[in-house]
Amino acid sequence: MTTQQDDSAFEFTSDWKSFAPIAFTNLLLCIVTLGLYTFWARTRERRYLWSNTRFIDDRLEWTGTGLELMIGYGLAILLFGGPVAVLQFGLQALLLRGHGGAAALIGIFLYFALLYMVGVAIFRALRYRLSRTYWHGIRGGSDSQGLAYGFSYIWRTLLGSFALGLLIPWAMVSLWNKRWNEMSFGPMRFDSDARAGPVFARFLLFYLTPIFMTILVVMLAIGGMIPALGQLQPTPQQMQQGVIVFAVLAYLLFFVVFGLIALAFYAAYFREVISKLTLGDLSFEFTATSWDWFKLVFGSLLLVVFTAGIGQIFVGYRSWTFFIRHMRAYGEVRIDTLTQSTTREPGQGEGLLDAFDVGAF
Repeated sequence: MTTQQDDSAFEFTSDWKSFAPIAFTNLLLCIVTLGLYTFWARTRERRYLWSNTRFIDDRLEWTGTGLELMIGYGLAILLFGGPVAVLQFGLQALLLRGHGGAAALIGIFLYFALLYMVGVAIFRALRYRLSRTYWHGIRGGSDSQGLAYGFSYIWRTLLGSFALGLLIPWAMVSLWNKRWNEMSFGPMRFDSDARAGPVFARFLLFYLTPIFMTILVVMLAIGGMIPALGQLQPTPQQMQQGVIVFAVLAYLLFFVVFGLIALAFYAAYFREVISKLTLGDLSFEFTATSWDWFKLVFGSLLLVVFTAGIGQIFVGYRSWTFFIRHMRAYGEVRIDTLTQSTTREPGQGEGLLDAFDVGAF
């Protein structure tokens, strides 16, 4: 059978009212078990979200288990957390004994080891999620272990920081391409050829905004609106007022202005990388605008704040449905030719990802 797809390929078939009993039950069980149930809560949530997500003519299925997630987390702490703790104690001992050079070398080693493990964590988490996602009985995955990707993550991240960080968009896009080009679903391989150019203009706002804010502060000082900066010899009261005004401006800059800029950047970033992602004859599109991202993030923030943190249990639901609502797929899927993936299935979950608290998608 050949299926021609349009912008209705993705659909979420439930609502938050149906999800609420699962969310509140997970919360209570996590509290009772002092957080141990977190891995099973995540699994239960994913099974609900996947099973209520339709792609073309069938629903997704999540087959991961809570035990896999717990084992993965435990291995991550054992294999990485332990050695890092030992090295940190050794670093302190070297500093106390005056061996600053050796301490510096250990510090550099720890930094590179951390970068490497974060890269491996991102790759393996994506690989794990695809391997546990089924559609028409077919799963995804990758034959790569992510070890080579870890080294790519190091040098691309460092190179992205050169030239005052102006290459960061290139690093993000190139790393996206590299990890998705190693993935497959069934017999079909993903192909990603995104470019940094379309998102670079949004990224430049991070550089222009501090300049604009500095000019604003200077203008306010000249106009006498910041007394401490507008007087050659300000009084203590003027100094206090100036500090308060400056603190407010700094808060607006870092938590509001930069936040809005980040949303605008990620809107452009995801539109670019997803639009350049293909799977066989399928191509994809992501339609979320900056305003859509603002509603998602600001709405989740309000939900958490006004429920004293309890609303956090709905953040994952909101994020998943946000992506599904804005995903589009075009092309053909020859369902009768699909075969099961031959890639290896990882035995553990996203332990490194959890340990570093970073995103995989």
